[in-house]
Amino acid sequence: MRITAKGEYATQAVLHLAMQYPEVVAIHDIAERHHIPLKYLEQILLELKRGGVLESRRGVHGGYTLARTPAEISVGEVLRLMDGAFAESSCTHAETRLGSKCAEGPTCGLKQVWEDVQQSVEKILFATSFEEVKRRTLTGREPELARINV
Repeated sequence: MRITAKGEYATQAVLHLAMQYPEVVAIHDIAERHHIPLKYLEQILLELKRGGVLESRRGVHGGYTLARTPAEISVGEVLRLMDGAFAESSCTHAETRLGSKCAEGPTCGLKQVWEDVQQSVEKILFATSFEEVKRRTLTGREPELARINV
């Protein structure tokens, strides 16, 4: 599973905004709390705004807030905006990236397993809202695994 620093920073920023929702939060507050370089965070928040996750407010009390409730924004949505496909193995994408083909061919069992893993990871990430992440943060509890149905 590959999540870039950009994806990690984006999820931290969205969680921070979810914790403060519906308040408007200054960008420097997010950067300072999560130790994210301010210029890099500006780029990330602009992408999240373009993707419909955030709204910005101008003025003295300006900053960012979520465009929707934390329950309506999933971890998967944020990561997909930042990183594109975020759970892949080198095996499943070797032909595209490296120009090499799997020695076992298109029916390779490992390739099928990696594709299953990717689908399961995406299912969990898209089923996990920032409301759930906020709840976990506040209570320190993990959800019931049965609820996710991997």
